[in-house]
Amino acid sequence: MSNILEQLRALKARRNAVILAHNYQTGDIQDVADYVGDSLGLAFKAKETSADVILFAGVHFMAETAKIVNPAKRVVIPTLEAGCSLADSCNATDLAKWKAAHPGVVIVAYINCTAAVKAQVDIICTSGNAVKVVNSIPRDKQILFCPDENLGQWVMEQTGCKMILWPGVCHVHVKFTAESLAKLRAAHPDVKVVAHPECLPIVRSMADEVCSTEKMLAYCKASPSKAFIIVTESGMLHRLKKELPDKQFFAGPTDTCSCNECEYMKKNTLANCVAALETLSPEITLPEDIRRRALVPIERMMALGR
Repeated sequence: MSNILEQLRALKARRNAVILAHNYQTGDIQDVADYVGDSLGLAFKAKETSADVILFAGVHFMAETAKIVNPAKRVVIPTLEAGCSLADSCNATDLAKWKAAHPGVVIVAYINCTAAVKAQVDIICTSGNAVKVVNSIPRDKQILFCPDENLGQWVMEQTGCKMILWPGVCHVHVKFTAESLAKLRAAHPDVKVVAHPECLPIVRSMADEVCSTEKMLAYCKASPSKAFIIVTESGMLHRLKKELPDKQFFAGPTDTCSCNECEYMKKNTLANCVAALETLSPEITLPEDIRRRALVPIERMMALGR
């Protein structure tokens, strides 16, 4: 292990690189990263640096987002196999057809989508600011929310704003069930349940708090409770345990396992991080017209505040 870490650090220095790790990455990758967080926050952290190269340990759409806001930096990803079922559920061709058939509809896209989809929408949101974004749109406007219908349902509950929902889901978050969560909570009756809004409505209804990954950290830190069930991808527990060592965290279970991992996130390893910095590939590149158009809805969101 020490040898591969030495290789990674040496390559990072030689390439003048910054290493970004999403909250769902394995602990060893999180520990070697310069920044750990959510996809949008990491993209802007990279912008603040003087790095020439961004190594984004996450999934493909996240590396694209980093490229959108850091056009002068080279962006590499450990492996192109790190995809996303949610981003795949809304492809740019299908969205273009829908948009042509429904002129005048305001399209709000969750950050978990491809650059080609971002380039077609009116405004981007994150799970942390989706309510604020939707509330910023005049109520006489019809809204399409894509691609996550569970997040969209939750936003409708919070805002009272009826929206058209694109039929996409995160395959990880829909595996959490009320039955599995009820069993774990029965075994630990004093814990607080914190769930991601991509979860199914029945699971969200059982939570003490529904929030983004970044807000999970803030909620657990501020809460007087000493134990929490975290209903999101289990990589989040590494960061929570590391930053809040005096508290106890249980992974949200499914009907088949005691935790829930995204197999795409876990395609990234220290070994392919080293290979990516060694070869500067796979490199994420975007047509400049797509990149510029995709930046516009991100900037509209940022103008509202994250």
